[in-house]
Amino acid sequence: MKKQYSNDQIQQKATSIRKEIIEMLLKAGSGHAAGPLGMADIFATLYFSVLRHDPEKPNWVDRDRLVLSNGHICPVLYATLAEVGYFPHEWLATLRQLGSHLQGHPNHLETPGVETSSGPLGQGISQAIGMALAGKIDQKNYQVYCVMSDGEQNEGQVWEALMTASKYKLHNLAVIIDRNNIQIDGFTENIMPLESLRAKYEAFNWHVLEIDGHNIEAIIDACDEAKAIFEKPVAIIAHTIPGKGVDFMQWDPAWHGKAPNKEEAKLAMKQLRSLNGKISRSEE
Repeated sequence: MKKQYSNDQIQQKATSIRKEIIEMLLKAGSGHAAGPLGMADIFATLYFSVLRHDPEKPNWVDRDRLVLSNGHICPVLYATLAEVGYFPHEWLATLRQLGSHLQGHPNHLETPGVETSSGPLGQGISQAIGMALAGKIDQKNYQVYCVMSDGEQNEGQVWEALMTASKYKLHNLAVIIDRNNIQIDGFTENIMPLESLRAKYEAFNWHVLEIDGHNIEAIIDACDEAKAIFEKPVAIIAHTIPGKGVDFMQWDPAWHGKAPNKEEAKLAMKQLRSLNGKISRSEE
């Protein structure tokens, strides 16, 4: 990206993205709310500050890659890609509709800016490793970021992949874990306890950072530090609030895979307007 955005501008982008998520889910009548809202700050920061990419050239060979492993939070990816210019905002209103470019899980053959098709949890990290290893073999300097949920750490393949990344010293790979403590069945520590997640990754010889996933400066600093580590892959454990910005959704596992109805969406939009973000397109 050529334009430089301030942290305040990125925060405003995140608020706009949250509004788009609510509007998309209301229109679709289904989808996931908590995770997308919680990850809006991270996606806004990545696409408006961190990633080397060009919306006019989605397949630019030297671009940084972002792999969304937990594909069910794709509303935040779609809203961000539209906000940054990969496709028209009008597409967002077609979420989950038959024939839409924006399905309930990402399809890289249909959507500009989407690197991989995802849905089955635990698979994205292996795809990201393949990209990072290819970049290392080809002597490219692009960075690969893999966004994962904390719930998908339950998958055995994740840990096989982590060993592989460590073996090949993939310093061009950074995993960003959405540590929001919920999954579809409830709270992660009740379903399959993950702590100490940091110690587990360190035991697999990863460099681990822990951040507030809603702090723009902390997100940027962590990604900068990840690029400065040359001997091992990096895991960024981002502590986020599921449903961030909408009080009745926050910390409630019921909103993991649920869309708001008309009244709930109206209340959510009212709360999001109070975050000093720009007014959504439907309100202009």
